[in-house]
Order: sequence, then structure tokens, then C-alpha cells
Amino acid sequence: MSLSPDSSAKRYTEAIADILDIPMKTPSLLCLLFVVALSGCSSLTQTTPVPPPAPTAKAQEITRAQTSTLTKMGSITVEAIGSPMDAEAAVQRKADAAGARYYVIMFNSETIVPGRWYSQAILYR
Repeated sequence: MSLSPDSSAKRYTEAIADILDIPMKTPSLLCLLFVVALSGCSSLTQTTPVPPPAPTAKAQEITRAQTSTLTKMGSITVEAIGSPMDAEAAVQRKADAAGARYYVIMFNSETIVPGRWYSQAILYR
């Protein structure tokens, strides 16, 4: 079966037109997908407030849901060599030194150097 140059050019033109028509249909689909994704994210970020535990002699790690009644003191960063737990312990020591009763660790991440951990926390009274 051989195709004439005119029929193959016509099929090629139709295929290109179909491809170019796809973006015209996708904005509404992308908009719908974006709205669904955002609504899913909002349900993840809404938390029910929970009271924090009773204060102790040392600063305690709490969750974001437990911060609604507390006063923010500031934020700290630490760098520790070892494991993630070493960075968490450094955060607690620094929170104790600052006089905080509670802290929320925002992230605890290994740096480019293996075994060196970087952590950031928010302190609360």
C-alpha cells in the first residue's frame, strides 16, 4: 500500500493539528487538577489544636498542633556531627539555654558532608 505525497502530507497536517489542539483543551483540565491538589493540601495543613504537655525542667519537643496557646520566643539553628538524634539533642540543649519550655523542630537534614546534620527549630514559652 503506497501513499501519495498529498495524502501523507494531509495526514501529517491533521496529526500536527491534533497535537496543537491538545493545549487548547488542557487549561481547563489543568485548572481542575490544580484545584483538587490545593484542596487536598489544605486538609493536610489544618490541625485541631491540642494542649501542650505540662512544663518540665527541660524544654520539650511538641507538635505544631500544640502551639496555638503558646508564645513564640524565636528560632534556633544547630549543626551536629553524628546522627539525627545528635542534632535533636543539640536543639534541646540550645532551647534549654534560651529558657524555652517547648520547641518544634522544623527540619532536621543531613548536609552535603555525610554525618553532619543541620536542624532548625522554633522556641515557645
